[in-house]
Amino acid sequence: MRKPLPAVVPEHARYQLPPAPLQAIVDAPRAPALSLSPKRNLAALVATPALPSIVEVAQPELKLAGLRINPRSYSPSRFSFGAGLTLLDVGTQAESTVSGLPQDLRMADLAWSPDQRHIAFTHVSYADKGSAVELWLIDVAIRAARRLTAQPLSYVAGCGFSWLPDSSGLLVHLKPASLGKAPPATGIPAGPSIQDTGAGGDARQLRTYPDLLRNEEDARMFEHYATVQLALVDLAGKISPAGEPDLFIGARVSPNGKYILAQALRRPFSYMVPASAFARRIDVRDLAGKPVHLVANRPLVEGLPAGNDAVQEGAREVSWRVDAPATLVWAEAQDGGDPAKAADVRDIVYAHAAPFAGRPVVLAKLGSRYNGVQWGRGDLALLSESWYKTRAIKTWRIAPDHPETMPELVFDYSAEDRYNNPGRPVTRRDAAGLPRLLIGPGTSILLDGAGASHEGDRPFIDRFSLETKKKERLFQSEAPYYENAVAVLSDDGMRLLTTRESPTERPNYFMRDLAKTGDAQLTALTHFAHPTPQLKDVQKEQIRYRRADGVDLTATLMLPPHYDPKRDGPLPLLMWAYPQEFKSASAASQTTGSPYRFNAVSFWGPAAFLAMGYAVLDNPSMPIVGAGEAEPNDTYLPQLVANAEAAVDEVVRRGVAERHRIAVGGHSYGAFMTANLLAHTRLFRAGIARSGAYNRTLTPFGFQSEERPFWKAQDVYHAMSPFNSADKISDALLMIHGEQDNNSGTFPIQSERMFQAIKGLGGTARLVMLPNESHAYRARESIMQMLYETNLWLDKYVKNATP
Repeated sequence: MRKPLPAVVPEHARYQLPPAPLQAIVDAPRAPALSLSPKRNLAALVATPALPSIVEVAQPELKLAGLRINPRSYSPSRFSFGAGLTLLDVGTQAESTVSGLPQDLRMADLAWSPDQRHIAFTHVSYADKGSAVELWLIDVAIRAARRLTAQPLSYVAGCGFSWLPDSSGLLVHLKPASLGKAPPATGIPAGPSIQDTGAGGDARQLRTYPDLLRNEEDARMFEHYATVQLALVDLAGKISPAGEPDLFIGARVSPNGKYILAQALRRPFSYMVPASAFARRIDVRDLAGKPVHLVANRPLVEGLPAGNDAVQEGAREVSWRVDAPATLVWAEAQDGGDPAKAADVRDIVYAHAAPFAGRPVVLAKLGSRYNGVQWGRGDLALLSESWYKTRAIKTWRIAPDHPETMPELVFDYSAEDRYNNPGRPVTRRDAAGLPRLLIGPGTSILLDGAGASHEGDRPFIDRFSLETKKKERLFQSEAPYYENAVAVLSDDGMRLLTTRESPTERPNYFMRDLAKTGDAQLTALTHFAHPTPQLKDVQKEQIRYRRADGVDLTATLMLPPHYDPKRDGPLPLLMWAYPQEFKSASAASQTTGSPYRFNAVSFWGPAAFLAMGYAVLDNPSMPIVGAGEAEPNDTYLPQLVANAEAAVDEVVRRGVAERHRIAVGGHSYGAFMTANLLAHTRLFRAGIARSGAYNRTLTPFGFQSEERPFWKAQDVYHAMSPFNSADKISDALLMIHGEQDNNSGTFPIQSERMFQAIKGLGGTARLVMLPNESHAYRARESIMQMLYETNLWLDKYVKNATP
């Protein structure tokens, strides 16, 4: 019998390569990731490999309950792994190798032990006999690695392991030995999939989610892969099970090492919301896994009240207080979780100490939503609250050991006011490996901020007195460099680990000693070379210009090496943007970015096309302002058009572009913007829209920052949907979309229906669907195809366009 002939794939259906200059950008070397040790004198450098191939990205993947699971390894799907590891001595700059690492290392996650003697990491092994997530251990003293357990890990969220506070072992999520094989996917339904709803319930906001359960077969499959055995593993690899297997979605050991705070999912599941909204039991267990205290039985939550400040009822954000032996902390809404209800107290924050007898203690009563605590000591913690509607953020000083003490307001600012952001309080790991406020003399703390200003971002470290409220600036980035504090190396804030860069120097790690002067302050720790030396002389300028209504705007203008507008004349230009909502024109006018950042030329952004002779206007401000009670999106289109007109006018005024050779593009909400600009202006000869949404009636319970449902703002939804104006699109639109987009709201059907509309209306468009790709594209072949298509489109419709 003759063998069937192999299928012949036509050339146009194969992956294509862009021109060599773009290929070189894709394959440029990537800098390693750095993980600082608890004592801040060592760092693990994890090598970043090249992009994965489509062979790897196309591996089997389950899409269940809003999660993507690798059925071979019983872990979350991922395609980027650490490919090597070395240890760097911060003091001597000596780099040492680690022996015994797995061959073909595929490092997923890494964590230092609190005492710094060991590093635990997971290695995802793929083998014909079976794939698994393996737990490995590095002995830091001898620089040697070994596999810790033969039993593989299993988890559908998180990383599957965490250190015990005394560094004696780890809490792990194991694949139960008794689990058996996954239930077979028969493909033959036992009956219909049925959902019910009834009259009389409160209106709920139901966002559109991808990858949901569809039927009982999916539910059984999800249960199988989410079933986990919690266990303690000592440094010799001895396993001590902590109770019976269950659908554990999270587990954390108390700071004193005596309890486990566990969360386990419960039926009923849902076909409308992801696993994060499923019913769950939250309880405290001893180390043998025996429940000792029920925190909450949280019900299934199918939707929330309308508004971005809506939350679920009951206990939420349950965690350990890190500076106490075993004290639970959580928040509970007092307004039913509904921001539309009037309430003086929105949230109450509670604390409950072991042995969890008596009533919980009230730590704070808040006028907005609880936004977390940074713990310091019994008389000092910083508690934050926020309200999205007004962008307000408040930070309070509380005394957790003395809850009767009135909270003291420390910071009160707007989340969108970058100029007046005080910075983030600096924390450091304590002996248990938990983050605590770094408290200095006179009850002072350190603040790490972006340093936004009219001149651009200038990161800083401040010492701030909680008693006097006075600041002392210890460090601030100075031109012509952009330097950012990655970590504080000394308790007094005088030694910093920073990254330092300039337009021609890629970011490298430095140790800065503020006790010294001049150049003696800096010690280079790494020497990463320029990844794209052929583009080292790219020109970059942070430009400012003004919208017609007076709103100040910012953009980064990038020009090819050695280009001179007076000598060479205007270039074809690619503008790449992403709109953002604001509640005030003054905040929208603030400068973003820095002129001293590295001129990074990445395959993902527009700068790659500098290599093809294009000018690039990157991240031009696209503010949509709704001051006071006004909603930004009520005037989305006129503001969007005004932003684009101002940007085009400015690049033409500068002589670097001409009006008939400009393209616009963006990803996700930037793609939505692109389609709208082509529908409502003739400013651009072409558009590049990646992974976008174009019909807002398909996201009827809100999108981006829009919190009103479709039925309360129908005119806004209709006006903002470029699908409704597809008949007005006269210029060429390229749409690229991952076939398996997992982002809420940007389902692939959005691009498919938009292309169908333009085609049916006789317009010019191209739709490229990338197999096995999600919202962002991962495979090398997909990235090459993306650049190939974009370059072809720009060459055809922009580069040689005539007036």
